[in-house]
Amino acid sequence: MPKHETRPARPDERLALIELQRRASLTHEAYRALLLHNPDAIDLPIEHIAQGGTLVATIDAVPAGFAVVITHADGTVELDGLFVEPRWARMGIGRRLVREACCKARQWGAATLIVVASPETQGFYAGCGFVVIGKAKTRFGKAVTMHRHIADG
Repeated sequence: MPKHETRPARPDERLALIELQRRASLTHEAYRALLLHNPDAIDLPIEHIAQGGTLVATIDAVPAGFAVVITHADGTVELDGLFVEPRWARMGIGRRLVREACCKARQWGAATLIVVASPETQGFYAGCGFVVIGKAKTRFGKAVTMHRHIADG
């Protein structure tokens, strides 16, 4: 049986995680052309790894996905990105990363975790317990802001 683990990202795997992000992002048909024309949109700042909020899900020690949790100046904590290797999609890795992101947000003293969700990902986040709290606009179009209460798990 494969060994599943979630751990903090290491600085030396930044480039490999960016490539994982690219593969995962390009599976979304609605954004493929925009991403190919704006390659700078796919990035993982080293600061996000250094702050300890980049969480890597592995299967048999191989990165299968990652999530980025960040704090804002006003104290809110955001799930800033979640990416799963396409070959491991729909195997529970995204949900596992959301649970770990909630744990990280609790460790950082937050009672809620926010996420900006595209129309393509809104259903996934709703299934993970997030609710819509407003509209948002991203570089690539309309989105919604969602949050999940995490104080009790």
